[in-house]
Amino acid sequence: MKEIPITELMSHNVELVTPDTPLRTVIHNMRSRGHSCCLIGEDNSPAGIVTERDLVNVMESFIENPGLAEQAVADYMAAPPHTVQSDQSLFDALVISHAEKVRHLPVVDGDNRLVGIVTHTDLTHAHFHVIELQRTLIDRAIRDRTEELEVANRELESLSMEDALLGIGNRRAMEVDMKHTHSLATRHQRGYVVVLLDVDHFKPYNDHYGHMAGDNALQRVTAVILSAVRKSDRLYRYGGEEFLLLLPDTAACGGRTLTKRLVDKLHAAGLEHVMSPYKVITISAGLSEYQPDAASRQQAWQDIVKKADQGLYQAKEKGRNRVA
Repeated sequence: MKEIPITELMSHNVELVTPDTPLRTVIHNMRSRGHSCCLIGEDNSPAGIVTERDLVNVMESFIENPGLAEQAVADYMAAPPHTVQSDQSLFDALVISHAEKVRHLPVVDGDNRLVGIVTHTDLTHAHFHVIELQRTLIDRAIRDRTEELEVANRELESLSMEDALLGIGNRRAMEVDMKHTHSLATRHQRGYVVVLLDVDHFKPYNDHYGHMAGDNALQRVTAVILSAVRKSDRLYRYGGEEFLLLLPDTAACGGRTLTKRLVDKLHAAGLEHVMSPYKVITISAGLSEYQPDAASRQQAWQDIVKKADQGLYQAKEKGRNRVA
């Protein structure tokens, strides 16, 4: 089944106003036209967004001071808006919406010109439609008792954003999120940090305790990592016992402090691992920073991940259970 292009889902009924437009005018237009958001920008290029949620958050201030509604909408917009390219797919939009926790995704072309918008409702309806199509394929495959069953299952897996065992983002979702985050960082001069994490001596753990115990250990490691990071950080299963942690809007010093905290927290959790020199499950980490300066502008997101992988190798060479 082909990927569903975002242009098949988007609405062309989207309003874009200039940053100096009074907020009162924006509220009136959203209410009278039944819009759940309004985009702000110039030359048909979105620079910010105001949603119903934003208006609810400032409602108390408006009640106390009605004059605030005359201020420019730019004072209340979220900027920059998270966008999706017109040549991307439903899966890409689902990953970005889930990772960034946004319900409105402006659709832009290669020149960052506004061409439409997709909402959380659009994505939900489309996703359910795809699931129903997949069920039809599976039912047909069962009836025919052919290889279609395996094909249908592979296609169903390809639509999943999560790793079935660990309940975190999978490798495919990670690639979409990395591409989106790197594009946003480059365009809007925002840095980010990538951390590659690898469970130390995991093969000896599996050999000694068994693969079911290994799966359970990975789940416990995942829980410890998630408890140590921020809500804005995103954790993905990179492969096997390896994880990728994406830290948006973060500098190397902050990323290193956070990563050191989670490495120490896992060590302190005391998860038994008699085959490790530490006698408990530990994790090694390699960290890489992207800063959108002239020297880094030509880098791709894969280069940032590669540097983190080099750091991970150094951490393991130096004895594991550490950050490099």
